[in-house]
Amino acid sequence: MRGWIILGLGAGLLYYVATETNKLDEPIAKSDELLQKIERKLDSLTGTKIIRVDNRIAHLKKEIGQRMSERELLALDKILASEYALQDFKDEYCSGKAKQHDSFNKDNLFFICDKLK
Repeated sequence: MRGWIILGLGAGLLYYVATETNKLDEPIAKSDELLQKIERKLDSLTGTKIIRVDNRIAHLKKEIGQRMSERELLALDKILASEYALQDFKDEYCSGKAKQHDSFNKDNLFFICDKLK
């Protein structure tokens, strides 16, 4: 019985530290980054890729291409080159934080984020 109480207290303490403090935020972020690197490495080693026809991306490029400069179009091509780059862009610039991109003006950045959601 005493073992279960100690286990419950340990789990409660771990839950408190993980949710109410920021002491575990950095190790959790590092482990997430490491897992992403491992996943990308495994994807590249296996050589198998699921090819999906995604007309949404082509439609987005066509729709926004009229509004953008040449420099912005090159940056958009780099973002849309892979699913990982697209997800990183969405996480960094479309997550609700008002962060300015180096290549896109504010209006085009909002437009891209709206279309990617």
